[in-house]
Amino acid sequence: MENKKRLLIVEDDQNLGQILKEYLELKGYKADLHRDGDSGLKAFSPGRYDLCILDIMMPKRDGFSLAQEIKNQDKHIPLVFLTAKSMKEDAIKGLTIGADDYITKPFSMEELLLRLKAILRRSGPEITDKPVIYTLGSYSFDPTRRILENNGDSTKLTTKENDLLMLLCQHQNQVLSRRMALNSIWGDDSYFNARSMDVYITKLRKYLKADESIQILTIHGEGFKLINL
Repeated sequence: MENKKRLLIVEDDQNLGQILKEYLELKGYKADLHRDGDSGLKAFSPGRYDLCILDIMMPKRDGFSLAQEIKNQDKHIPLVFLTAKSMKEDAIKGLTIGADDYITKPFSMEELLLRLKAILRRSGPEITDKPVIYTLGSYSFDPTRRILENNGDSTKLTTKENDLLMLLCQHQNQVLSRRMALNSIWGDDSYFNARSMDVYITKLRKYLKADESIQILTIHGEGFKLINL
């Protein structure tokens, strides 16, 4: 396979880390494995990797700290957290750092692979015949490039921020069903995915706060409504 995607795996469980590395290489990726946060940070440099897979609980430097350091160097790099089932709340916290997804242990390799493919596909350059640019008050939103612009200031959105804002734009001034959004972007409407979506809604509201005419309303029991008059 030419132009293999290169992945950084930082996982202190030696067995799991080695299995991940071997499986992903078998599936056509290049994968570098590191056992702790400090080693993972030393290995990272902007442009070297296409995606990072980070365990949360690690010696020397935890996954949150590592993710923040990585984002400081390359704010556009996709991140996926690996977390124990009892730590889902921490994984949701990690989304505020800018992570694109999290997956709870134990997990199937097939599920992880599907999520990685989806993130890499959405985060890579896309070619469309007619790129759609949305005008939201003083904002311009280009979902193909994942760029939100306002008076010369631009924000590069994560894949899930981009997908959620695009859904809201497609349903602007209408109620976007919470269930529809969850199933479309996260794959199911579980409680923890719903909490994740609330984190992203909060972030989108922050991005759009410069224009008071643009609002994302919470419609209790139903979903959300993007007001763009």
